[in-house]
Amino acid sequence: MLERPENIPDAPGSYQFKDAAGRVVYVGKARSLRQRLNSYFQDPRQLHPRTVQMLAAATSLEWIQVRTEVEAIMLEYSLIKAHRPRFNIRLVDDKSYPYLALTMDETWPRATVMRGAKRKGTRYFGPYAHAYAIRETLDLLLRSFPVRTCSDAKFRRHERLGRPCLLYDIERCSGPCVGAVSAAEYAAYVDELTGFLEGDTAPVLARLCAEMQQASDALEFERAARVRDRLAAVRLASERQEVVVSSTEDLDVLALAESELDAAVQVLHVRRGRLVGRRGFVLEKVEPLTTAELVGRALEQQYAETPLGIAREVLVPELPEGATTYEQWLAERRGAKVEIKVPLRGRKRGLVELAARNAAEQLQRHRMRRASDLASRARALEELQTHLGLPEAPLRIECYDMSHLQGSDYVGSMVVMEDGLPKRSDYRRFAVRSVPGNDDYAAMGEVLTRRLRHLAADGPLPDGPGSGALDEPPAVIGGRDSATGRRARFAYPPQLLLLDGGKGQLHVGEKVVAELGLGGRLQLAALAKQFEEVFVPGRAAPVRIPRDSEAIYLLQQIRDEAHRFAIGFHRERRARRLRGGALEGIPGLGPERRKRLVTALGGVRGVKAASLEDLLALSFLPDAVARALHAHLHPREGAGQIARAT
Repeated sequence: MLERPENIPDAPGSYQFKDAAGRVVYVGKARSLRQRLNSYFQDPRQLHPRTVQMLAAATSLEWIQVRTEVEAIMLEYSLIKAHRPRFNIRLVDDKSYPYLALTMDETWPRATVMRGAKRKGTRYFGPYAHAYAIRETLDLLLRSFPVRTCSDAKFRRHERLGRPCLLYDIERCSGPCVGAVSAAEYAAYVDELTGFLEGDTAPVLARLCAEMQQASDALEFERAARVRDRLAAVRLASERQEVVVSSTEDLDVLALAESELDAAVQVLHVRRGRLVGRRGFVLEKVEPLTTAELVGRALEQQYAETPLGIAREVLVPELPEGATTYEQWLAERRGAKVEIKVPLRGRKRGLVELAARNAAEQLQRHRMRRASDLASRARALEELQTHLGLPEAPLRIECYDMSHLQGSDYVGSMVVMEDGLPKRSDYRRFAVRSVPGNDDYAAMGEVLTRRLRHLAADGPLPDGPGSGALDEPPAVIGGRDSATGRRARFAYPPQLLLLDGGKGQLHVGEKVVAELGLGGRLQLAALAKQFEEVFVPGRAAPVRIPRDSEAIYLLQQIRDEAHRFAIGFHRERRARRLRGGALEGIPGLGPERRKRLVTALGGVRGVKAASLEDLLALSFLPDAVARALHAHLHPREGAGQIARAT
């Protein structure tokens, strides 16, 4: 059911209605998005039957705000060509916006208005929103740049006749068909016309203004009016969209708007000088990020898979950290050089500001939608209670996941959701200690035991959120409970303990709960990745939760968060091990002394390159440890010294 959106901007732009599958079913343009879109939400009896049919098929509405109505026209055209909406059939044909073209591959190039597919060897200028303006302006320009406009057939006919056409007589053509102009002179006309169309319009405009003023001073008002109309046509044809940088540039413009928890990103795609589409997405700030770091995350999200490719220039509000690395990554994906720039002025800066305004609007809509999501979160928790047979709605959910690489650097993660939202202050990471090889079940058992034994040690489980009144967590002073003095590592017990995996992980959870004497006091469930099946104790078959329900979405969200958190910790430990692995297992060289050693010698490579004398000279390193370290790093030298000693 399509609902009326809030906070529609009173500005020009293009809007798109989409169906349940995300397909664009209609694209429109408006001088005022607010007025135009509000007109759709009136009594259906007042609407055209086709409009009613379109609204019945649509389930969502999006819009892109631009600065002028001309931009909205061009944007509407680009979106229709890209999406071919079913309710825009009247615009889906072989026509396109008109270009002024010069056929440079011909002996005598001609100027003409062209539509449709582009031809090799032809220079195109535009596109223009008004075809009549091109023709009127071309008619005017032919007085100063008299190049031919006739077809090849007409040119050959007059060439055979030896007599020029009427355009030559009225000084709109230099007469190349009858040899009235040399090839060099004609080429000069073409070059001058090309320069004008590329933007050097000031001389012609100045001349027209002077002619109009001269005619007005001479009281030749009819001629002044004709010149005035020509001047208006020139200005109309040479009008540039504000979103256009040049007729040949390809740009991607990225901007963002931030709040404390979220950031909305807008990417505008400019191809051949025209805005052909945009992509918007919202990033949740799982970790504290600066604007530069956020730009880097947005670049990763955008260009991991992008349907519009990568432009040569990517405009951003602030350079990401490691901008050179990002440029290299983008260049590899594009197969050509890519530059990331921060424009400070001009039209490119205007494009970044335009994208930022769209991002701010998107963030506002997202925050309003998030505020209204309180009902959907409550619905998700109620659905979980119903489907899983829980005694109460699981206001606190803990989810566990494991991560390793062929049994090495085994780690586990615990993430927490309260009231359907992440509570990152309660996240925990576990380094698995007692599992020698690749055994997910044993690793899961260790992690659950280390977490749940704190609940078992506390005796009866305290009231948590959702147990009677909504109690506040115990006061914590310096990381300890002010009442008991014990370290407050976990504020509440969970109403649902979710395991990432299938029946095997669920059986491990049941075993740990039973061993710790917590049976009947904790509710368990496991979420299998393959078919998003949910398993609970006492049932052989998975619980059937509708795939489009709020409940399954909430479980997927917390499972994915636990997976992300575990992988991050695993990568951190593996990198730390690889950096310091060469210095492990040496008697007397503990973590603190190893850290001082690496700092003093400029890294592990410096330690490996150090001689025995260098190591013995370190005051904090005992001589026996220095010799053991040197022998460990240089076993051949140690063997040689032993051989010489014997």
